[in-house]
Amino acid sequence: MKNIPRIFIGDNIKIGNIIPVDKSVSHYLSHVMRRNDCLVFGDGYEYRANLTPDGHALIIGEKTDHIDPSNDITLYFAPIKRLDDMLNMATQMGVKTFVPVITERTVANHINWERMKKIVIEAAEQSNRNSVPNISAPIKFNELPFTELVFADERAAYGADIPTKYQGVKNILVGPEGGFADTEFEILDKNGAAGLSLGKTILRAEIAAPIAISKVLP
Repeated sequence: MKNIPRIFIGDNIKIGNIIPVDKSVSHYLSHVMRRNDCLVFGDGYEYRANLTPDGHALIIGEKTDHIDPSNDITLYFAPIKRLDDMLNMATQMGVKTFVPVITERTVANHINWERMKKIVIEAAEQSNRNSVPNISAPIKFNELPFTELVFADERAAYGADIPTKYQGVKNILVGPEGGFADTEFEILDKNGAAGLSLGKTILRAEIAAPIAISKVLP
């Protein structure tokens, strides 16, 4: 399957379906890649496909044996200025769901979410996933599932004794550029959220997410 283009065309794919595609997909396959076959994926599965002679649609062929490398992690995050980089990296690491969280120091309030969706689709195509992560509607900080949550705890950089690994965790929280406010740390601690050390240095917000993910993966 190496070097065969991979294209996300939505979920509920079935063998024999004829799926209309826009001109950009047809142009990419026939003029950029100079082929009419590709792999398509969605809902955790991958299929072979071919362009119709007129280039207007893809005919879905047999299912491949490729297993989706995605995981069950939900990443809760404060929207940041370089959100595209963070979502790209986290998608490549297999995150299933993204949930924006409005924190006290969140400053990126005007995110182009349609563009973010395109970024995670492209990252899923590139990273050999069979699924595209879902981006949920934003929630407030006090709506977090605190007792089931591990959060990137920058207090480790100031000498606090914070665990460096939590394998098997499903819910991760990373904060904004300015970090969590003191009142938010109090809420996290009081409500049973577990701090996770990302090391003794202060990381950029977009880097904190993939490092936190790496510390909970098996």
